[in-house]
Amino acid sequence: MNILVTGGAGYIGSHTCKYIAQRGHRVVTYDNLETGHREMVRFGSFEYGDIRDYARLRQVIATHKPDAVIHFASRISVGESVTDPGLYYDTNVAGSLTIMRVLRDEGVRPLVVSGSAAVYGASTEGVTSEEAPLAPINPYGRTKLILEWMLADFAKAYGLPWMALRYFNAAGADSEGEIGEWHEPETHLIPNILRALFTKKPFFLFGTDYPTPDGTCIRDYIHVQDLAAAHVLAVQHLLHGAANQSINLGTGQGTSIREIVTAVQAVTGKQVPYEVKARREGDPARLVAYAARAKECLGWEPKASSISNIIETAWLWEQKRLRRDACSLPLS
Repeated sequence: MNILVTGGAGYIGSHTCKYIAQRGHRVVTYDNLETGHREMVRFGSFEYGDIRDYARLRQVIATHKPDAVIHFASRISVGESVTDPGLYYDTNVAGSLTIMRVLRDEGVRPLVVSGSAAVYGASTEGVTSEEAPLAPINPYGRTKLILEWMLADFAKAYGLPWMALRYFNAAGADSEGEIGEWHEPETHLIPNILRALFTKKPFFLFGTDYPTPDGTCIRDYIHVQDLAAAHVLAVQHLLHGAANQSINLGTGQGTSIREIVTAVQAVTGKQVPYEVKARREGDPARLVAYAARAKECLGWEPKASSISNIIETAWLWEQKRLRRDACSLPLS
């Protein structure tokens, strides 16, 4: 296969590019490097560009003639989406619309998009299936739901094949330590805990009064390598005529923030410094996936998503990245 990956210089995108290349397929990264990193583009070729730039994206599609597109390029911080929603509608909605317009005009081909469990909002179910009500409680989640609506409309009008993969909490890093999670600023829980170990500065635990057994939020953590595998499976199934649909990706197991802290201490042998802060607006108490559809429709199961493996691989990457930053050396 020949696959174009938007946002391939970012966290999940770079791991997916590696997965594609390791299996003998051709991969092209398309990224504006606003939040991604050129050093993470190590697999296949690179094309600089913004997903909102119709002319540039169409030129790249016409040049490389990909069999399919995997779309990761988006803004991802729930908190930032609340304080500056315009950024999120511009990138996540307008940018995604541009991709669909290019595929409509250049010749439709399968489009697999990075969805989110944020479309469910504050689900009251023990685990959340694809049939749960779609009621996002923050602008980030709303942009992801609008993306799915646009996909359905483009499929009906123009025959665009698509899948939206709704992941819960992406975590972990490349098992070889070659690439990993690298956001500036970092907003995700596990890398912030690990950075606290390295810097000796406490991370912030937002909210201990949620209606959960230990008062902290519960999430379904899934290893980034499992996510990469699911995206490639989705492309393969669409190329063979699979139905357009949204699919949950998760383990079905919830882990609280306090449990993550305990697991980090067990893996690293270090005491985690943290400070309790007030809840953040837009954070649901519990999000855990019911992911039977992923197994039934894609033949996918998470193989690398134990909490210990997630933390071990993330710790390997964070030590490498933070030592590199301290010495101002390039990643190798």
